[in-house]
Amino acid sequence: MSRRVLVTGAGGGLGAALVAGFRERGDRVLATDLAGAAGEVDRTLDVTSAEDWAAARAWVEDEWGGLDVLVNNAGIAGGGRLDHTTMEEWQRLTDVNLFGVVRGTAEFTPVFKHQRSGHVVNIASLAGLVHPAGMAAYNSVKAGVVALTETTGHELAGWGVRATVVCPSYFRTGLVDHLVGSDEAVGAIFRRLVADSPVGPEEIAAATLAGIDEGADVVLPDEAGRQAYSFKLSDRPAYDAVMRRQAANLARLTDNSP
Repeated sequence: MSRRVLVTGAGGGLGAALVAGFRERGDRVLATDLAGAAGEVDRTLDVTSAEDWAAARAWVEDEWGGLDVLVNNAGIAGGGRLDHTTMEEWQRLTDVNLFGVVRGTAEFTPVFKHQRSGHVVNIASLAGLVHPAGMAAYNSVKAGVVALTETTGHELAGWGVRATVVCPSYFRTGLVDHLVGSDEAVGAIFRRLVADSPVGPEEIAAATLAGIDEGADVVLPDEAGRQAYSFKLSDRPAYDAVMRRQAANLARLTDNSP
């Protein structure tokens, strides 16, 4: 049965791959992104704008009579050491990566409750589950998305609404071309990890769609992410030791060793 799907951040990368995957399955998709996004989108939607979200909901209700899947994919990349990340950078990452998801979920919750069905799919990051040094702001907002998704699934279960969070590790994405952060040393490391990843957006999208089909609450779409999170859960002392070595290596690489 064809589903009605709204995807944010659909102008390229993972968002565009998700749109293509849903459409290949015969779903109707409203692809949204900022004005001037690189790829083809159906509607402009700035996830930091309450007015844009209200307009998207009005369109969905007028044209489709409801929504089956909301995919909160839009986000920005960012990183930096605690003493190098400005409050403005924290605020920007929070407004887009966390509050953007909050706005969309809050806007469509009445729709889902009214129809007594729906699925919220939030694209977070492995950074929401595994927290390396040099990424405090990004880790924090993505952990918030993980918490919001779990809460949504519990709170709306009585209305037949599901919630899934997707937590990919590093994969090739154009987001790093517009990295938020004045910590250039960490930014360079982050860009290299993304560029060297063997995984692209198409693989992440395919694993995400498979996780949705399976009814998973948490989707870890790549092997590196699954191994890292399993390590944290199975041997926390060893995980902490590895994270502290990573922090020490970061300090040496950035000429700021304690």
